[in-house]
Amino acid sequence: MTKGTTAPPVPLEDQLCFSIYSAEIAIQRSYKPLLDQLGLTYPQYLVLNVLWREDAQTVGGIAQQLALESSTLTPLLKRMEAARLLRRTRNPENERQVIIALTPEGDSLRFRAGCLNENLLLASGQTPGQLAELNRLVRQLRDAIYSHAGASEGAEPGPVTAPES
Repeated sequence: MTKGTTAPPVPLEDQLCFSIYSAEIAIQRSYKPLLDQLGLTYPQYLVLNVLWREDAQTVGGIAQQLALESSTLTPLLKRMEAARLLRRTRNPENERQVIIALTPEGDSLRFRAGCLNENLLLASGQTPGQLAELNRLVRQLRDAIYSHAGASEGAEPGPVTAPES
């Protein structure tokens, strides 16, 4: 492209970032009625999903898995503690760390939340195999972008593990 000329903008429907973004919104809308029945928001569901896989993690560990800053996660965790879904305690070996652990109430939601995946299968019209392959490709894309961004900034970001959908 020569200086002074501009290409027309790429239509939204042809932009991968918009397709992924709008698909994420569609998935959240699909989940919302079920999450409302559980008394959860989508971010709370994500935190619980991380803890259901491995309980008693640091705030930083959870934040890394959700690709969030710890400071962004802390208010959410405080609300979840007030709702008795989890408890926050200082790590006795490192007072600067806060350990997040499930309460029995938070753990009991694990089985009731299983219907979210069934709902996504039904809403998408896809097979479990098709969604698994799509998930693999999106994770591969995400990891490549993080790897490139880390290399260009001089710092390698940690692995980000998204919950399976």
